[in-house]
Amino acid sequence: MIGRLRGIVAEVSEEDALIDVMGVGYVVRCGSRTLGRLPPVGDEALLHVESQFGEQTGLTLYGFLAREDRRAFVLLRTIQGVGPKAALAVLDVLPPAELAQAVARDDKALVARAQGVGPKLAQRIVTELKDKPITDGPVAAFHGQITAPAPPKPTAVGEAVAALLGLGVAEAAARRVVETAAIRLGDGVEAPALIKAALQELGR
Repeated sequence: MIGRLRGIVAEVSEEDALIDVMGVGYVVRCGSRTLGRLPPVGDEALLHVESQFGEQTGLTLYGFLAREDRRAFVLLRTIQGVGPKAALAVLDVLPPAELAQAVARDDKALVARAQGVGPKLAQRIVTELKDKPITDGPVAAFHGQITAPAPPKPTAVGEAVAALLGLGVAEAAARRVVETAAIRLGDGVEAPALIKAALQELGR
């Protein structure tokens, strides 16, 4: 799955941004706090991405400017009743460090400020995030947690295959053209160049 995107901000709407990576446009869902901090249209942005697949919606990308935001989003999504929209809403009003402080203080009222999050769900969030490393900062140390190591960086081949799958290419065909492009371009090729070359292979 796609874990990171580096590309040009092509468009920004109320709920998502279009990121142009070597001519391929990725629609990335973002919270309002992230959208408000994106570089201007035409400038380059780096987004940490959480990829989620639904039978009806297909592949959806959720983007964050900081790795901690992505990790907090993933933690929130593990809680029953917290969908992607609610998780983004929580992070809009409480960045990870502030969310960790609210959890440490058992401050469900602060969490309930998020749009669409009622008192019961806020209480569940505060309860279930106890003793979980929401941030790398001092609050994580307060909880006595050892911060989990960052997940391994996705390979360029893996990112390229995931990108083609997101465009509706069959997995076997995606792997074939990506591997062919990787052999042609050689070691050290980055994902954007590999995606572009793979799309050219498909067009032959």
